[in-house]
Amino acid sequence: MSGLAAAAGREVRGAYERLRTYFIVALQAGVAAGLSWFIAGTVLENPQPLFAPAAAVGTIAAAIGNRIRRTAELLAGVILGVLAGDLIIEVIGAGPVQTGLVVALAISVAVIFRGGGAVMVQAGSTAVLLGTVSPAGPDIAVPRTVNALVGGGVAVAVALLILPLNPVRTVHRAAGPTLDLFASQLTVAARAVAERDGDRADAAMQRLEAAEVERRQTTEIVAAAREVAVLSPWRWRRRAVLRRYEHAAEHLELAFTNSRNMVRRTVALLDAGEPVPDELPAAIEHFGQSLRLLHRDFLAGRTPEIARSRAGLAAAEARQARAAGLGFSGMIVASQLCVVVSELLQASGLAKAEADRLAGV
Repeated sequence: MSGLAAAAGREVRGAYERLRTYFIVALQAGVAAGLSWFIAGTVLENPQPLFAPAAAVGTIAAAIGNRIRRTAELLAGVILGVLAGDLIIEVIGAGPVQTGLVVALAISVAVIFRGGGAVMVQAGSTAVLLGTVSPAGPDIAVPRTVNALVGGGVAVAVALLILPLNPVRTVHRAAGPTLDLFASQLTVAARAVAERDGDRADAAMQRLEAAEVERRQTTEIVAAAREVAVLSPWRWRRRAVLRRYEHAAEHLELAFTNSRNMVRRTVALLDAGEPVPDELPAAIEHFGQSLRLLHRDFLAGRTPEIARSRAGLAAAEARQARAAGLGFSGMIVASQLCVVVSELLQASGLAKAEADRLAGV
């Protein structure tokens, strides 16, 4: 029962952190939808304004960190669909067969021009609308194009000018849970190795592999923060701080990948019954601690000397474990520990040569 309560508590905390991180996206989408509907329906008196808020929400929610590109893809897809639809309908009229031809042509043209998935979806959906309207029906080509312009333009304005996210605060909130998750599972893995508990090590490996979703979300948030810091005049002063995070994120992604591989090797080590010097689980534990410390130093805006020191201790212990005698998988674990320490030290701001020297790579 206590295990279920702990799991439920983790889920609640995770849900709260996700809401806190993405609430600004929900707010932006709501404002963009209402504003684009008002502009398309009331200001421009478009009789079919529905696509404007739909385009705005799609741009806000489906392309975090790539709003400008998403708007361009949206417009390109709509224009291709309009051109293809008008061309075929003028020649052979409307109907189910014509609709199929219109969609095939629109998507084919999008592919020829190297359009991505979003371009093909918009081209195809626009072609469907045009193909199902009889020649005597209302003209929807111009209104849909105008709605795409309104929706995409409003979405960009809301995201960059009206309600831009705070890039540094958003990255703090997104990175913290991911770092804590990796650090906690490294602690679990370290104790599993110390206690020769293969099942526990396997559970830690499974959790780290499942955490790939959280890591991708963090990468997405960093991309959104970068876009805002570069394009929003209200957030330009955050660019220097964010560059530090971008640099760190590149190396931490490599550290996460190698950490998963390292924990996978601890499972093999335990299954094979290889020797485990005390220094090996201690090194894994201290590396996990250095991840937490690095995030705290970033939050406090101080030079991460404590995190670097703890990471250096982890590398030293890995080398000691290697000297004490390890099996095949144990040697790989120790070597990967030194690699991830180097990546963390580079994330903290050290040059690669210095980081490799301190990590013993």
